[in-house]
Amino acid sequence: MRKSIVIISLTGAACLLLCILASLTYGARSVGFAGVIAALTGDGSFSSHVVMARVPRTIFGVLAGASLAISGALMQAITRNPIADPSILGVNTGASLFVVCGITFFHINTGGQYILLAFAGAAVTAAFVYGLASLGYGGATPLKLALSGAAAATALQSLVNTVMLPNTQVMDQFRFWQTGSISGAEFKDIRLILPCLLTGFAISFILAPSLNTLALGDDVAAGLGLHVTRVRAWAALAGVLLCAATTALAGPIGFVGLMTPHLARLLAGPDMRKILPLSAVFGSCLLLLSDVAGRMLGRPGELESGIVTALAGAPVFIILIRKAKVRSL
Repeated sequence: MRKSIVIISLTGAACLLLCILASLTYGARSVGFAGVIAALTGDGSFSSHVVMARVPRTIFGVLAGASLAISGALMQAITRNPIADPSILGVNTGASLFVVCGITFFHINTGGQYILLAFAGAAVTAAFVYGLASLGYGGATPLKLALSGAAAATALQSLVNTVMLPNTQVMDQFRFWQTGSISGAEFKDIRLILPCLLTGFAISFILAPSLNTLALGDDVAAGLGLHVTRVRAWAALAGVLLCAATTALAGPIGFVGLMTPHLARLLAGPDMRKILPLSAVFGSCLLLLSDVAGRMLGRPGELESGIVTALAGAPVFIILIRKAKVRSL
């Protein structure tokens, strides 16, 4: 088993390197591998400038894919819901509401403003959903979290439509963000969200052993000395940090957080210490490949990566469920 995990990890790392190389090479203007090598050696040619312009987009693709995948794995673990993804707590919808309100009432139009408002909306929504689920007997159980998140997401989406639909200009501006894309990433934006991502990654990996215990059931976990509510709250916080920071910059991107944890679980088993890093690698690969495919298919323009992940993710996820018999959580 240990040998197979090493092989899977090395294969995943090799695939990630190939995806990074593809992201730097291919696009509306492909430069070839020679152009990438020339850029790395700093020859100053036009191809080098094209490659270097893709570097922040590629870096953010790696970080965003890993963040969404780990966030999805955390949400599936704390809710014990196999179809949970970062939107299970209404995070994406809360971010969308704050952004559309910012566009409508405060006329925001910069990446930094999007980031701040989206993060605030995601955090407030997650806190509200967790507080709502904590009411009554039993505290924030997986079922109550899922139901509270679904109810909040539905209500918030109605508010988004109420604010957005009467204003055509707001609708046009908001829809580009809502589609989901990593194309607008710049180094200054990455630096702004990087502390949130690193904090989320750190909390996630620290909690991995506790999440394994939590998978035994709340009663058993509590009997083994685990503070169930505290672990679930910290895991939710990490998931919100990762998803909110990514959504703030890229917009809501679906299926990455839903699909990749299942693939990792099928290959590595139920151990969260293995699922989290593998999900991160697979999520980065999926998002980078989707971004490259969108650039190639949409020439001379491009398809947003959020569209490609939805088109590719839905049938692949169905195949995983039907053929591989996804393990219950």
